[in-house]
Amino acid sequence: MTVKSDIRAEANRLRAAFEARGAETFEPQILQPAGALLNLYGEEIRARAFVTQDPLRGEMMLRPDFTVPLVQAHIDHARAETRYTYAGEIFRRQEDDDTRPTEYMQVGFEIIGHAPSADAEIAADAEVFATIADTLNGLPVTGTIGDFNVLTTAILGLDTPRRRKDALLRHLWRPPRFKALLDRFSRPAPPVPAPADLNIPHVGLRSPVEIETRLALLAEEAETPLLKSVEVDRLMALMAIRSTAPAAVDDIKRIAGGDEDIVDAARGVEALLDALAAKNIDPATLKFEASYGLTALEYYTGFVFGFSAPNLPTVATGGRYDLLTATLSGGRRIPAVGGVIRPDAALALRGTAK
Repeated sequence: MTVKSDIRAEANRLRAAFEARGAETFEPQILQPAGALLNLYGEEIRARAFVTQDPLRGEMMLRPDFTVPLVQAHIDHARAETRYTYAGEIFRRQEDDDTRPTEYMQVGFEIIGHAPSADAEIAADAEVFATIADTLNGLPVTGTIGDFNVLTTAILGLDTPRRRKDALLRHLWRPPRFKALLDRFSRPAPPVPAPADLNIPHVGLRSPVEIETRLALLAEEAETPLLKSVEVDRLMALMAIRSTAPAAVDDIKRIAGGDEDIVDAARGVEALLDALAAKNIDPATLKFEASYGLTALEYYTGFVFGFSAPNLPTVATGGRYDLLTATLSGGRRIPAVGGVIRPDAALALRGTAK
């Protein structure tokens, strides 16, 4: 049985490897103020985090991740481009799967504050991926990458009002809701309810103004043309891409059907593969999944990745999270990318690799 001291020793070894690559160690408190996390994730975070009440500091949470306090510290100290590493426990509630741990260790490597340009972003993405891949070198893991830019570009290119695009983007992280919205926007809207009878006393939580606003939106929706089937089919085909990385680039360009914005997104993936190749990572050994991470990596906005092995939890995950930094900084663009390794999984693989 793997004991916690062994996992901690593996975590320290991984963190030392990141320090050797110029990363500065970050050590946040285990108890974190709940406010920032609630502002970022909304009330849904309560289903995933352990919440407690401090008589002086108010509502607190056992640390559900390292990235949020790290970004906050980076912003508070007005840091320039910095590489960070950390190692320690995070805590997650599990409401429907008692086989998943509520406490486990993470070791991370993050680059925050690099230049806000396409070339700099690709270079940082490739550095983070290659750094974690090198740290896992010799272990029987498979690397998978994705790029949310492909899907968000296709959604923004739909011939439909911005309100519908925003709704689809908001629910992209929840595939069942996303597909239900696509289906709804592809069918005629139901009839608009009749206006309220002003002679009947108002009863209910919504005010008359709110009811009128809602009816106006329903009427506007009823008059909005349906999504074009060719666009829906293209979007679903993009979401279904699962191939080797070089073949996936060809698939994206083919499915784009001449849409230059989607072709440009494919070129972005192509540029990343070139940057990885320059770091001695063969793109042909990588899987590409256009929908990779949609159910678990909600604050990632572009490049995403993971390393996995049979019969183990995900060994490592990561990606670009510029939207998170913008949210925490009040709208300022602070480019950031990073990833985490599960030291317990890495340790288990080292045992099988001997």
